[in-house]
Amino acid sequence: MRDAFSQSTTSVSPAAPLLLTARDAAKALAISERTLWASSVPRGPIPVTRLPGVRSIRYSVDALREWVASQQQQSQA
Repeated sequence: MRDAFSQSTTSVSPAAPLLLTARDAAKALAISERTLWASSVPRGPIPVTRLPGVRSIRYSVDALREWVASQQQQSQA
């Protein structure tokens, strides 16, 4: 049987990240990293975030949601 400590800690969910790596963003969109890269600014419409002093880029969860919503609206038009 699980103790009270483990039960209380498993019910608390960690904070959702605001920025995703390319791997996590591609997984969230159900596309390959290569497709994500080809569809990212400046090559495509998916916005990216560059953090100061960091060579890698990140993808904003909110920006990805907005992009998906715009794609859904375009496909319905």
